[in-house]
Amino acid sequence: MCSHDKEKTKILGDKNVDPKCEDSENKFDFSVMSYNILSQDLLEDNSHLYRHCRRPVLHWSFRFPNILKEIKHFDADVLCLQEVQEDHYGAEIRPSLESLGYHCEYKMRTGRKPDGCAICFKHSKFSLLSVNPVEFYRPDISLLDRDNVGLVLLLQPKIPCAASPAICVANTHLLYNPRRGDIKLTQLAMLLAEISSVAHQKDGSFCPIVMCGDFNSVPGSPLYSFIKEGKLNYEGLAIGKVSGQEQSSRGQRILSIPIWPPNLGISQNCVYEVQQVPKVEKTDSDLTQTQPKQTEVLVTAEKLSSNLQHHFSLSSVYSHYFPDTGIPEVTTCHSRSAITVDYIFYSAEKEDVAGHPGAEVALVGGLKLLARLSLLTEQDLWTVNGLPNENNSSDHLPLLAKFRLEL
Repeated sequence: MCSHDKEKTKILGDKNVDPKCEDSENKFDFSVMSYNILSQDLLEDNSHLYRHCRRPVLHWSFRFPNILKEIKHFDADVLCLQEVQEDHYGAEIRPSLESLGYHCEYKMRTGRKPDGCAICFKHSKFSLLSVNPVEFYRPDISLLDRDNVGLVLLLQPKIPCAASPAICVANTHLLYNPRRGDIKLTQLAMLLAEISSVAHQKDGSFCPIVMCGDFNSVPGSPLYSFIKEGKLNYEGLAIGKVSGQEQSSRGQRILSIPIWPPNLGISQNCVYEVQQVPKVEKTDSDLTQTQPKQTEVLVTAEKLSSNLQHHFSLSSVYSHYFPDTGIPEVTTCHSRSAITVDYIFYSAEKEDVAGHPGAEVALVGGLKLLARLSLLTEQDLWTVNGLPNENNSSDHLPLLAKFRLEL
């Protein structure tokens, strides 16, 4: 993906020292990297996953310079990092990235977990409109007793001569536990509700969205299909089958309907419910007589429905299989498994909106995928002794995409 394209860009850049507007008037190109960099504490707590590695390659003092070298080499405009350990973030990661021209935002996991998610973007390309952390732990809801988090930023592209919509960038690391698909789906719904709230524009549409992260779910699984298709009927689905991580008989309890309790305040359409309690009567609008009744009816109907929905039109940057061979791509590889769990999803350009259900809320001006960094097969990775190794210092590979926003 990178080298010759980047040189071309540099040459063009040198020619127009005085920023001309012809080119930037109708498009904005930017790149996004998603990378689970493997927190050192988690590496040490799960040392059985790294028995195949030579000891020296597992030390943070060896790993961090390598990770930084990769980040510098790929030079993405936006970084979505997972498993960012708090002490390393403060002492090394953030200062290093700031010196490369990034502005960094960080959300640490709740509880006593020492890592979290970071979104870092180049000052030269974006200004920050809002920062919206999401905590998936809710003390009042027994289902939500895990410490995972998400982070949603609203960024304004810096374009000299044109008005541009904002871009919503989300980053998360969902629960790992393969047997708790109920928690994973609820965490995803919470993230989607926050994205919906942040990306919502005055005209009722959504600004372009890029959603990155480690979703601890494999391609084709119900959770993955829900993200891509915008709907999921989960009736009769076993909680251990939601993420497709393992084909075992454990986690066979069926998902309850609804999956999460009403007091979470998130509808089956994965948006925040405006009226959690019908307090509407106190306004002086004529509509007040009918509204509370309507709401009650909706809530009752929803309680019985096993259909989840969201209103984004999301595509995956990667296709998950090599076209010539059909061999799966992998994004993570250690002693136990080699699978895809990391993704970059984005608002795809709509080709034909007519006739689509929910088309009225679908966004028309989406993002165009220009390029992506190739992934590898499991076999490729074992030829270099799996991950981490001498050159790749996480047990995940970085994902990288270049997008164009047509203005």
